Amino acid sequence: MLQAIAETVFDIFYLGFAVIAGLTMVVRGTNPLVRKAGFMAALLGAGDSFHLIPRAYALWTTGLEANAASLGIGKFITSITMTIFYLILYYIWRERNEIKDHAGLTKVMWALSLIRIALCLLPQNQWLAYRQPLLYGVLRNIPFALMGIIIIAVFSQEVRKTNDSVFRFMPLAVALSFGFYLPVVLFSATFPAVGVLMIPKTLAYVWIVLMGWELYKTPQTCTMMP
Repeated sequence: MLQAIAETVFDIFYLGFAVIAGLTMVVRGTNPLVRKAGFMAALLGAGDSFHLIPRAYALWTTGLEANAASLGIGKFITSITMTIFYLILYYIWRERNEIKDHAGLTKVMWALSLIRIALCLLPQNQWLAYRQPLLYGVLRNIPFALMGIIIIAVFSQEVRKTNDSVFRFMPLAVALSFGFYLPVVLFSATFPAVGVLMIPKTLAYVWIVLMGWELYKTPQTCTMMP
């Protein structure tokens, strides 16, 4: 019961914040960059809700294993939306720093996104099972991790060059999100307690959304000075 209460309260605040902040930026944003950040935040909250709401229901009712199918479908949807989340973040980097070249890098990001989504669509993932095969959990997260590495690298490079006050901690936030997520993928089936790392992973996403919110609150900083 304590787990159900703690997770439900945490999820309500997290999902509410992501969706409300995102929609606020989309509707009231004064430039395309803020609206991109808003759509990214709203997508994060909406996508995660497909997994977290069934999880809360399961914890309050018949348990996680009895609700494996709904949890698996939610996990599948979240896997797709998180892929799009990082693709949007890549385009935020391009627009924020007025990047006109790096067409090859853009193609790589799109290729990794499509490969990740294609791997998620494979029936071998067994999304409806309570315990999915570790092999496919690793495979579908390889292109996802590569996307994260690219995001960390490009933001780090531009932050050093421009001293961007809004996104100066973006590389750290993204690194933390993957650092807390990957052990869950690899070890949660054997050591369920590792699943607690999803909480700091989620907080890293909140940090990313807060950076987008800072763009909304200070729209004059949305375009970097040459």
